Amino acid sequence: MSSRQPAAADLARTAARAAGELLAPPAQVRLADVVPAPELVTPDPAADFGLAEDAVIRVDADPAARDVAEQLAELLRPATGYPLPVTDSAARADGSLVLTLTSVATSTDAAGPVGAAASAPAGANAAGTGRAAAEALGDEGYRLDVTGAEVRITAGSAAGLFHGVQTLRQLLPAAVESATPVAERWVVPGGTIVDRPQFAYRGAMLDVARHFFPANDVLRVVDHLARYKLNHLHLHLTDDQGWRITVDSWPRLTEVGGSTEVGGGPGGWYTKDDYRRIVAYAARRHVTVVPEIDLPGHTNAALVAYPELAPGKTPPPPYTGTEVGFSYVDPADERTYAFVADVVGEVAALTPGPWLHLGGDEAFKVPADTYRGFIERAQTLVAATGKTVVGWHQLAPTGHADGRVLQWWGTNGDDPETADAVRRGARVILSPGNRVYLDMKYAPDTPIGHDWAGLIDVRRAYDWDPGTHLTGVPAEAVLGVEAPLWTETVTTLAEVEFMLFPRLPAIAELGWSPRSTHDWAAFRDRLAGHGPRWTAAGIAFHPAPEIPWPATSTHPIPTQHSRDEAPHSS
Repeated sequence: MSSRQPAAADLARTAARAAGELLAPPAQVRLADVVPAPELVTPDPAADFGLAEDAVIRVDADPAARDVAEQLAELLRPATGYPLPVTDSAARADGSLVLTLTSVATSTDAAGPVGAAASAPAGANAAGTGRAAAEALGDEGYRLDVTGAEVRITAGSAAGLFHGVQTLRQLLPAAVESATPVAERWVVPGGTIVDRPQFAYRGAMLDVARHFFPANDVLRVVDHLARYKLNHLHLHLTDDQGWRITVDSWPRLTEVGGSTEVGGGPGGWYTKDDYRRIVAYAARRHVTVVPEIDLPGHTNAALVAYPELAPGKTPPPPYTGTEVGFSYVDPADERTYAFVADVVGEVAALTPGPWLHLGGDEAFKVPADTYRGFIERAQTLVAATGKTVVGWHQLAPTGHADGRVLQWWGTNGDDPETADAVRRGARVILSPGNRVYLDMKYAPDTPIGHDWAGLIDVRRAYDWDPGTHLTGVPAEAVLGVEAPLWTETVTTLAEVEFMLFPRLPAIAELGWSPRSTHDWAAFRDRLAGHGPRWTAAGIAFHPAPEIPWPATSTHPIPTQHSRDEAPHSS
């Protein structure tokens, strides 16, 4: 019987790889250095993997899994300079240099509904292979195995594969974040990670109403969320200072209401194509967009555009300040409800995710009974679009709507009204103002931000427990956590990043990691290693003094106050 003999070039290449592996230094990153902390980490220092120039990414035939593989290649090619072709998993290659993504169950659309928090540990059930192991990982979990021969990511969904890719990204040297080729030994530490999220909803909010941020800026924020396995982006689209989303049936909302912002700048808005682009970009990264139309208050921009919605039918002047609580649509006029139905209908039609945020806070001039009637009717209009209502926790005393979610932003964990709403069926997203409001200053000398909820350094953002934070609200009623960034004082993308980092990864860890991994000293050391990554990626961040940053980190403090893009173009 004859067999094909290896070509001399193949033998030489194999010998060179073997020699390189023997001479290669250990991985620069430890397997346990990941943020958010994984559920189960089993290092194997003898099994480090070296990524070589002729490596391939092998993936099964599922289109969603292949897209994740393509994104992995897109992440690695710039810094490595390697071609990293994506190929079918059945097409065997030299096993010593193969990255394999394997989806062992039907992929899950990130825009679909999310479930409750994880309960039983995934480690034991997911330690094996096959469908049962993937099912134990849930909708977003993954298993990563690193040996000297290959890196293999296994998951039951494309979202899980994507989260595994983010972990792999962190296990490579920080230079992998460079946009241009770097001379580096691309070594991944050996061992196994088994991981899944603690809470189903993990998000951040960007206020694009006080200051407008073009679509490209929003896409950059999506990337930041995805990097740390956050899966929801809440866009605060409307407020007194500006209306930022096109509504065809009410065109003056953007033409007039979108032309202002805090401080008198030009404002801007998203066309429907802009918004679709944001939603699609986020969905590819398994981030669900949650649009907010704030009602009945925070509506001055809408009233400037359509005075007939105002209680006195008199147009108010445009508002470019930062006070709250003075505006509201007329709850006694039927035209108001036609307006609400049109707006939520058009926004819902553009939004594949399950949520539509109604706002509902700080309607100080609306009497309680009138407010209750307005909210209950608005909730019905949202439900008619097929979406689930999310609202700030001021909705709590109003009638319950099926599936309703309250976003709690208080500063005192004893809130009987919210606890009562939970007993009536509501779930809660935790956004305590004195823990995760990312517009709060880090310290008294922080150049931008507020301090009404106190100063929030990294430890304060990290050291609390979403599962026990609200008295009378059990952990199973907590859908997850969200970090809002209000932009009264934030005017540029660099300033957005400065306020997000390094606190955003702390909040991501609260949402993803099991409570058993919570340890401030360990977290600060892991977080410190991300400074060089942000530097390589060109991300501005605050040099928090409580974090032992490596000397290679730089952290430019934002001072720019101009934009490179036209107000409503992207």
